[in-house]
Amino acid sequence: MIFRRSLVRELTATTIGLFLVLLAILFTNLVLRILARAAGGAVAPEGVLPLLGFAMLFYLNILLSVAPFLTVLLTLSRWYRDSEMIVWFTSGQSLASCLRPILMFAAPFLVAIVLLSVFLSPWAEQRRLEYERQLESRDEIGLITPGIFREFPRANLVVFVDSINPLDSTIRNVFLHSVDEKQDATTVAARGKLEIAENGDRFVVLEDGRRYEGKAGTAEFRVVEFERLGRRIEPAEMRALPVSTKAIPTTTLLLLNDRVERAELFWRISVPISALVLTLLAVPLSYVNPRVGRSANLLAAAFLYMLYSNCLNIVQSLIAQGKLDFWVGLFIPHAIALVVVFLLFRHQLSVAGLFQRAPRPGAMATVGSPPA
Repeated sequence: MIFRRSLVRELTATTIGLFLVLLAILFTNLVLRILARAAGGAVAPEGVLPLLGFAMLFYLNILLSVAPFLTVLLTLSRWYRDSEMIVWFTSGQSLASCLRPILMFAAPFLVAIVLLSVFLSPWAEQRRLEYERQLESRDEIGLITPGIFREFPRANLVVFVDSINPLDSTIRNVFLHSVDEKQDATTVAARGKLEIAENGDRFVVLEDGRRYEGKAGTAEFRVVEFERLGRRIEPAEMRALPVSTKAIPTTTLLLLNDRVERAELFWRISVPISALVLTLLAVPLSYVNPRVGRSANLLAAAFLYMLYSNCLNIVQSLIAQGKLDFWVGLFIPHAIALVVVFLLFRHQLSVAGLFQRAPRPGAMATVGSPPA
């Protein structure tokens, strides 16, 4: 009982630190990706935080599936290095007796992974797509990034502004290039601002500028100087949501028989199953053999994890291509992984049995009578 409480306590302490590290890695990766899109003008600055939240919720199930595996692996590996597992074995406990506290520890993770994989991740992906569509439907001026040429294909317009004052919506050093009635037109202005008409229409009004129309060197070319020039900002039409199987609710996937949807359903079911298999796999893989090296088991664990993960990706691809049946693909990789877990457990139980049969310290066989 003392060993079990100690094991659960150390697993909890390890998983808190490990989860924070994995969360920081995921957060940094997503922030860099979204900021790169925002810098290119594909995402408005105010949309960075909501998109980051949706992306974090979408990938959280993968992070939670890795956390118990690494926690059990690192904790038991330290126990082997510090000979605490030897004390466990010599006290009459077996390696299998570790499973109950480990599974009790991993149970909340498995429940959270099921909820995320089946319900929350598709919901987050759907909300992300809807939010991006709403951002695209905003006024075009809201997507302009200072210092970057922004192209609007629907309006045949290229815009560049040097700076934007968010307090009064004024812009400076404006460049516009458009094609109006099959005629090129370039407009430059020192400054500009946003104005709203009485009927609610919005205009970008340029001041102290010059407009070049037509092709230079021809009779149609002309230069027009102006004090004020307004251009109406037409809101972009809301585009239809892109077809993404990752955003389809699981209840809908169960009713669909298309191979692409079946492949997505395979992945959602496989994530919680693989989390359980990896947690069990970490128990025999945590054995540290001093003769081989302290990091040999970690290398073996990393290899088996990548092999298992790549096999799931390959099976998902085969199901999507129609080359493999859904139920066969769902059974084979996880069954092979469970067989590997069983064989490793059997081997480690035989190793642990050597410690259990070893004579206790101080118990030595006596031959003859003790010396006087």
